[in-house]
Amino acid sequence: MASLKSTGSKKVNLDFNKEFISTFSEKIENGNIEFINQTLNNLHEADVANLIENLNTDTRIKLIELESFSIEPEIFIELNESIQSEVLQLLSIESVIKIIKRLESDDAIKILENLEKDNKEKILEKLPPKDKFLLEEGLSYPEDSAARIMQREFTAVPSNWTVGQTIDYLRENKDLPKEFLEIFIVDNDFKPIGTVPSSRVLRTPREHKMNSIMSEMPVLISANMDQEEVGQAFENYNLVSAGVVNKNNKLVGMITADDIVTVVQEEAEEDALRLAGVGDEEITDSVLKKTKRRFNWLLLNLFTALLATWVISFFGASIEQMVALAFLMPIVASMGGNAGMQTLAVTIRAIAKKELSNSNFNRVVGKEFIIGVLNGIIFAIITAVIVHLWFKDINLSILIGISMILNMIVAGLFGILVPVSLKKMNIDPALASSVFVTTITDVIGFLSFLGLGSYYFLN
Repeated sequence: MASLKSTGSKKVNLDFNKEFISTFSEKIENGNIEFINQTLNNLHEADVANLIENLNTDTRIKLIELESFSIEPEIFIELNESIQSEVLQLLSIESVIKIIKRLESDDAIKILENLEKDNKEKILEKLPPKDKFLLEEGLSYPEDSAARIMQREFTAVPSNWTVGQTIDYLRENKDLPKEFLEIFIVDNDFKPIGTVPSSRVLRTPREHKMNSIMSEMPVLISANMDQEEVGQAFENYNLVSAGVVNKNNKLVGMITADDIVTVVQEEAEEDALRLAGVGDEEITDSVLKKTKRRFNWLLLNLFTALLATWVISFFGASIEQMVALAFLMPIVASMGGNAGMQTLAVTIRAIAKKELSNSNFNRVVGKEFIIGVLNGIIFAIITAVIVHLWFKDINLSILIGISMILNMIVAGLFGILVPVSLKKMNIDPALASSVFVTTITDVIGFLSFLGLGSYYFLN
């Protein structure tokens, strides 16, 4: 498979105003292919993808269906997954095959992932045997594994080769990637033992052995390693590229820094969306699709809200006799919820970056306890003063102050305990933590405030 890189100077347009999109849409409606091609040729591939994403669905379909228009592979891979799936349904099998043949294997696999099973099989059958084998092998690995993002095109030479032999090999072999920064050095069993930067090869006399100028590999990536762990390895060892090995420790692929940038961005976006209960959602998704994605999370939130309401119902008599309790109880629950979410966000980041371990767990929990106490005292004083000025009741001020301290401590503790517990149960903490932490802080907030209020004022 060929490796695609953009060449030449192209205009970078990171955003498009309504006028431009409207004009471009009109040209599509009129079938003005000359204007369309001229406009797109002057833009970077990423910006062309951005422009296509900003078109409405009908206009986008008309663009793809224009006979004289063909979407370039480097543009296609820049589209988000939702639009890719939409475009794939409009392209013929032959068009998809042309795109796949011109892409690196990792990008080709991403396209195949979005295809229906029947179309995927048809495309694989029409590919050259070598490409078919590589892609089928890649698809056999777990979706979020290193094998799914690695390139199967890499440069490797035996350790006993000279620099001269390597240079001749690089010049004569047409199956190598068009661009590469490092050359892998392998032993007789094709196991990687080191790397040599391509610049070092060019600056070393031809008679030197490759193993004499190589650097030992700081880390090898297992084909089954999770993508997040790969990203952490790149960060920890400042890697530009890394070899990927199979279960026999033989070199089967290479991951480069640009692949990792994409993975890290996707993982960060995924965690942020999951914390909000949105899931894997794209801005271009349909209204119905977005509604379905958000329904389950909102339903769960409804049940947790009913739980908090059920707790409040036990103190109906207290609220009737002391109406001020009804005014003030949302303050305690809200402050606890926000404090819990702060701790939760920090904890999830620490879990993702492998910064939270058994050795420092007790220290981190203790720190969150102290933070909860300090914030609780500070905001208890602030809230108590405001309540006293408002209701002229020192007892009510003391009550909300005590409740505030208790709930802030609970928020800090459960903000770390909930995600850690979910992680131990192999549940994604980013997906489920927020609703549990919010529920706990609401329930504890209401129980402490209304419970103390009932005991203090009614007895």
